Amino acid sequence: MSPFDQIQEQEARRDAALEALTARIPYVQFLGVRFERLGDELTARLEFDPKLIGNPILPALHGGAMGGFLEITAIMQLAWDQTWGILRRGGPEAEAIAAGRFPATPKTVDLTIDYLRSARARSAFARAQVTKQGRRVANVRVEAWQDERDRPVAAAHGHFLLPEAGDGASDPAK
Repeated sequence: MSPFDQIQEQEARRDAALEALTARIPYVQFLGVRFERLGDELTARLEFDPKLIGNPILPALHGGAMGGFLEITAIMQLAWDQTWGILRRGGPEAEAIAAGRFPATPKTVDLTIDYLRSARARSAFARAQVTKQGRRVANVRVEAWQDERDRPVAAAHGHFLLPEAGDGASDPAK
């Protein structure tokens, strides 16, 4: 196998792992959130759906849907960071991920959401930045925007409980 083919195969494995990781969380599927991977960075996309409208007069996306979108983005960034590290190292843990057995999902401790402007009836995007990560807790900041990234519609800051080493649960409820 040529080096190019090896790189392509590795990228395909990473994309498959991201897809399997997102499929583990039913709320991701309900909202219709998709993730694009650029190296270790994820961009989340909340596809517009009329069921997400909270104020039909404007129309604007429901604040709960936007808040859920921000929380999902933060959790997925933390889960992807862990998954990405395992895939880079290889070995039995990477093989377990290829078989669909992921580490436990980070859990929300608290989340503060700032609604900055109405999110209109169109798709939204978000990126999370892990601002500090310890062994058990991580702090994450997320920004969501629609048409222009420098005009966010909402932002969130949260603390998340990280799974302990050896928490190899494939059940997203754990």
